Amino acid sequence: MNATLDIDLFWMGFWLFLLSFLLYVVYAAVRGRWAGLAATAAFFAAFAFLTAGLVFRWTISTHPPLSNMYEYSITMSWIVALFFILILIKYRRMILGVVVSPLLVMVLVMTSLLPKEISRQLMPALQSYWFYIHVSLAAVSEGAFIVAAGGGLVYLVRGRKKEEEDLFPTTDFLEELISRSIRIGYPLFTVGALFAGAVWAKSAWGSFWSWDPKETGSLVVWLFYTLILHQEIRGRWKGKKLAVLSLAGFLLIIISFLGNLFLGGLHAYI
Repeated sequence: MNATLDIDLFWMGFWLFLLSFLLYVVYAAVRGRWAGLAATAAFFAAFAFLTAGLVFRWTISTHPPLSNMYEYSITMSWIVALFFILILIKYRRMILGVVVSPLLVMVLVMTSLLPKEISRQLMPALQSYWFYIHVSLAAVSEGAFIVAAGGGLVYLVRGRKKEEEDLFPTTDFLEELISRSIRIGYPLFTVGALFAGAVWAKSAWGSFWSWDPKETGSLVVWLFYTLILHQEIRGRWKGKKLAVLSLAGFLLIIISFLGNLFLGGLHAYI
């Protein structure tokens, strides 16, 4: 069995996602349905390769692909791609690929730079079902936040001309997409990244909270989205402001994810 097959599948998926992004740009520029269909086909093929890579990595490592930063990042990318496919099937708005695909490619570029070695034996600290609950829910929630950022980017670049209404979703639709994505991600992040993470930390390291850089970053992200939801529910942060804040949240997630690479701490391996 080829031990590097999962890496090969990742790269095939990466290049297809990049091709999909370029074709979506052509679709937005020339408004040719052929370009949109080609972009969507490339996106689906890339998703299939990414799925196959994750399944293969899970098979040869004998544990879910969540044990290091590379595996977390590629799993989160898979979740973002899945969310987009579900949105595409329901709403049939291929133009959303123009912004979801570059955000996805951005995350995958970051993923490509991370160590990709497969750990067949988890370190003792990771040998807990709380670890899988913590990391999987965090990946799903951050995937939802990235989808919200994609909706925010569409909102900001969408023109106001009448002729663009057939191509771009309405601002009401985009605002609802941002809001729903955040409302899906927030409780999952609360339970997964904070609660389950604290329980796992107590089991692994003997303390619920240690102000580790990763823990602190997660707390900042949680407080940020708590503020967004509070103000959005009260009707204060809507429209363009909500779109801008969804993009700011995406930047916070990236900073939190990469922070432990420079600051170390207990999460230095993930």
